[in-house]
Amino acid sequence: MLFEQDGKLVYRYGGETVVVEAWHDNALRVRSTMYPKLPDEDWALSQPRPAHAAAPVVRVDGAAGSKAGGTITNGKIKATVSASGKLIVTDARTGKVLLEEYQRRRDDPTDPKASAILVDAREFAPIAGGDFAVTARFESQDVDERIYGMGQYQQPNLDLKGCDLELAQRNSQASVPFALSSRGYGFLWNSPSVGRAVFGRNVMSFESRSSRALDYWVVAGDSPRDIAQAYAAATGTVPMMPEYGLGFWQCKLRYQTQQELLEVARKHRGLGLPMDVIVVDFFHWPTQGDWRFDPTYFPDPKAMVDELREMGVELMVSIWPTIDVRSESYAEMRERGLLVRAERGIATQLDFCGQTQMADFTSPEARRYVWAKCKRNYADLGVKVFWLDEAEPEYAVYSFDNYRYHDGPLLAVGNRYPVCYSQAFYEGQQAEGQRDVVNLVRCAWAGSQRYGSLVWSGDIASSWGSFRNQLAAGLNMGMAGIPWWTTDAGGFHGGDPNDEGFRELLVRWFQWAAFCPVMRLHGDREPKQPQYGTTGGAECLSGAPNEVWSYGEANFVILKKYLLIREALRDYTRELMRQAHERGWPVMRTCFFEFPDDAEAWKVEDAYMYGHRFLVAPILEAGQTKRRVYLPAGARWKRFRGGAAQSEAEDGGEAWHGGETVEVDAPIDDMPVFERLP
Repeated sequence: MLFEQDGKLVYRYGGETVVVEAWHDNALRVRSTMYPKLPDEDWALSQPRPAHAAAPVVRVDGAAGSKAGGTITNGKIKATVSASGKLIVTDARTGKVLLEEYQRRRDDPTDPKASAILVDAREFAPIAGGDFAVTARFESQDVDERIYGMGQYQQPNLDLKGCDLELAQRNSQASVPFALSSRGYGFLWNSPSVGRAVFGRNVMSFESRSSRALDYWVVAGDSPRDIAQAYAAATGTVPMMPEYGLGFWQCKLRYQTQQELLEVARKHRGLGLPMDVIVVDFFHWPTQGDWRFDPTYFPDPKAMVDELREMGVELMVSIWPTIDVRSESYAEMRERGLLVRAERGIATQLDFCGQTQMADFTSPEARRYVWAKCKRNYADLGVKVFWLDEAEPEYAVYSFDNYRYHDGPLLAVGNRYPVCYSQAFYEGQQAEGQRDVVNLVRCAWAGSQRYGSLVWSGDIASSWGSFRNQLAAGLNMGMAGIPWWTTDAGGFHGGDPNDEGFRELLVRWFQWAAFCPVMRLHGDREPKQPQYGTTGGAECLSGAPNEVWSYGEANFVILKKYLLIREALRDYTRELMRQAHERGWPVMRTCFFEFPDDAEAWKVEDAYMYGHRFLVAPILEAGQTKRRVYLPAGARWKRFRGGAAQSEAEDGGEAWHGGETVEVDAPIDDMPVFERLP
């Protein structure tokens, strides 16, 4: 049975209800359930529909309730539902198929793909005593389709066609299930359930391991820029990046004392080096879950914050969601039900330097409780920037079916945890009058951006292969609507500052970091330093030095050069941050984002645009001193050396024209960057 109801197209058959409705300009939301009514949650689709939006056009063939098909049109997008319930989404102007359900049934003679295979496009597999495992299947329209977005995965593929992705949060993996297709549509799998996405050559499918409904949103656009902007309108944009987010952030695992941290900041300033943020990493507290400075090692944090601010430096403080059973917070939080619960076995969820459970940030009460402590112990001292670590959260064992949150089982709602974690601090800071909020966070889901989340790529290896993976991760995060993104320059795990091989990797990574949304140096360098002290977090050893002067005199000159390049780009970076805030555009952009009409630009996976002006070609292999770079068509290009565009004489008398591949020198002190000329 197919009918129109309140401007929506509704299909009912065999206990299933499908509702297709307009949801923002040129977009449709599709939901389906086997329950008597749809759930109330809008999940990532948090933003109200524009008041100017035109009413959708709904048509049902034949009499209401008859065995007939129907359509709903909303601007550029149109959905057709057949008598058997199969849904096809097209460009309303041209009829081009954007998305077609993969259904193989024989009860619809109008479907040319009718088959005895008997596969449903929308599958609800019942979970004994619970909800449903939900699967949505779509036809793969053509082998040349390219798919981007979906968040951050530790693999080198920028184009995700052919990839199989776990929809789950892990350390260094962030599931943000929005995909942008080269066919002219964007697709949000609007479910926070743990699941799977497969972009096969024959079938594209999305799965939720536990859900009450199938829920997705699809938008049509004339360019990647249109699609990104429409997605941001539906899910929210980042705030405006504060001024201290535009420059350099200094960090290591870990500054053990107040004096050690201040000496680094003073030396930076004494050498004339720019720095906007310096970080107090984890285990600066007496016990996990205390959320305060240990006075043994940080005797006067207010004086530390004040001295840093006089230097023009903000202090960022690490927060973990882990609460040790010995913590001053543990008994109260457990009594009030503010901790993540285990369905079976022991309650300990992470055993790193203690037996801990996670704060349940899906609980509004838990969000208020943790922020109240952090306000009193950090914000009231002048701390404005927080490092929300362990945001997946990271379990000792990722048994996703063994944990339960305030909002429901992890299997059903767990991917939203990092959103709620960011929400706790964003709303607390906003309530205190802080307007431009940026907090570093180790994970994200769709909508995290609106809570000031700057996502970094987690505890990655210090290796060339890991470095290559970060390029794909950062670009796909941007395409998934998370424009604020960064990495640990040099990688996190290991790396000896005295090793010449690692020094080369660090230099190349640092050069690239100057053209990332936020430039940040961090890592757990080797060898570990001797234990300092015996109480509090002393058992968590500090790594080797990780400052720009730690890698030898020759490399210091190079690192200083790129610090100054980043500082010279401050006005330009601010402009990009405003575009991200107002329009939802990524800061790091795939080449096709800026040059969608250039077919070759869609194939570039080892270079990108830093905004609209700079083409960045990082050096991703050890010993490489030359590289080939494709210059997109539709522009003229000059080699950029950190100041004005290179003079014509240096490049043989003329600029390069786009549409060609060039080979350029890349000595250790120079990463290839090209400036787009007017």
